[in-house]
Amino acid sequence: MTAETPPVKRSAAEKPEKIRCDACPVMCYIAEGRAGACDRYANEGGELVRLDPLTILENNEDVTVVPFLDREWDGDIVTGDEAFITAVGSGTTYPDYKPAPFIVASKAADADMITVVTEGIFSYCGAKVKIDTDRHLGSECAWVRSDGEIIGHVTTSEYGSQMLSLGGVNHLTGGSKKEGRATCAALLALCNNETVQLSIDSGAELEITAGQAPVVNGQREERMRVGCGSATVGMFAAQWKGLVDEVVVVDDHITGVMSEHQAGKVIGWPATGIKIKGRRSTPGRYFQVAEPGTGWGGTDLDDPLEILGPWKPKEAWPGLSLLMVSTTGEHAAYYELDEALEPVRMEMPERLLPSVRRIEENCEPSLASVLFMAGAGGSLRSGVTENPVSLTRSVQSRLTRVTCGGAPVMMWPGGGITFMSDVTQMPKNAFGYVPTPALVAPIEFTMSRADYEALGGHMDYVMPLEDALKGVTGRQSDHRLSGRRAETRKLGAPSPVGREPGK
Repeated sequence: MTAETPPVKRSAAEKPEKIRCDACPVMCYIAEGRAGACDRYANEGGELVRLDPLTILENNEDVTVVPFLDREWDGDIVTGDEAFITAVGSGTTYPDYKPAPFIVASKAADADMITVVTEGIFSYCGAKVKIDTDRHLGSECAWVRSDGEIIGHVTTSEYGSQMLSLGGVNHLTGGSKKEGRATCAALLALCNNETVQLSIDSGAELEITAGQAPVVNGQREERMRVGCGSATVGMFAAQWKGLVDEVVVVDDHITGVMSEHQAGKVIGWPATGIKIKGRRSTPGRYFQVAEPGTGWGGTDLDDPLEILGPWKPKEAWPGLSLLMVSTTGEHAAYYELDEALEPVRMEMPERLLPSVRRIEENCEPSLASVLFMAGAGGSLRSGVTENPVSLTRSVQSRLTRVTCGGAPVMMWPGGGITFMSDVTQMPKNAFGYVPTPALVAPIEFTMSRADYEALGGHMDYVMPLEDALKGVTGRQSDHRLSGRRAETRKLGAPSPVGREPGK
């Protein structure tokens, strides 16, 4: 048996020095072979390396997605004006005075264009989440939690959807460290299209993935409602006439009653003597028939008959037929009045089944939508121009087009550069983080070369698109890229530089 060789101890002079990364305010000292606190940069042989590959977006819709790295790429996968350098994997504009990692010159429709590319560090950011559901998720302003920590709140209900506002600087940096970490982790996962578990105070348990059906209290949502109860009555009035004597569409917001509704009046629907317990708004439209919940039409009702009062004996009659249905068609029941004018549930007649199915058919599939929202401030603008306000004015005047990982954005009017973008339109793993905590998100500014010169851009750092495609980095960058990958433009998304594919 041979003795094990004892490990060789290195002197301090022999140990490789750590290198400092200044890509964010943390300014990590990174040892050889290790990554920094954000897992975005590493020390490879004493050189700072951006670990995620630079993502190049192909503008042609009919191109197969082909990942490529230095050792694999033959230079022919993407060429010239068919490609767009996104900020995913590009590196960060930090500190403020540094030009953006890539300032790329290209041509679009024979016009000379400049695209400024950088990964921005966003503390002032969050996500607006739209959840398609007819179920009550929580009261307006109720706290939304992830891992037990408050990360946002419930906002308004929209037409068939419930909105959440998550993140923002107050949750990221204004509370405890635990709250900040939980907020950052939830936002990062949501924006990278991963599944996140959320809970709403005195409300629902949620499982949210961008672009997929939401799961509410363990139940996957299938459909968002076709409309409110009143709208449903209006849409299907003609289809129900002659098949049933009365229709009530139960809804947490506006419950519709066919015989009283204007749609019924127009087609000559006779009165039935029905009485609804809710607050009457206008003829055939009732508010507050029940409390919000997960039952019929987003109410807390398991039995819809609870919203009915006694029928008027001078107008109602024994044998009167009644259809009660929810705004998604998920709940439906058929009744007939007995001799005492009490509704008795009976099997749904075949004649009414097609109309219930028609409601279901007209309901959109339920989705959870995640919009990343952020305000682009000092570092980003300084990376574009030495006079930051000139970029703001250029964006506001529509001379500069803003994209997020090549995806289109919705710009908010007013001061600053505040935008929202659908995360499902972005390349995979488009978002990162820094432990301050803050999100790291891609952003690109595209404009004509003349406009870039006019706003005081960093013209000395402009490089041809062809060089960027070959893996050349800007001379202002103090790191090298680990690789490059190509991804096709998302179906239906406009070209980032404003050129239609193939033109």
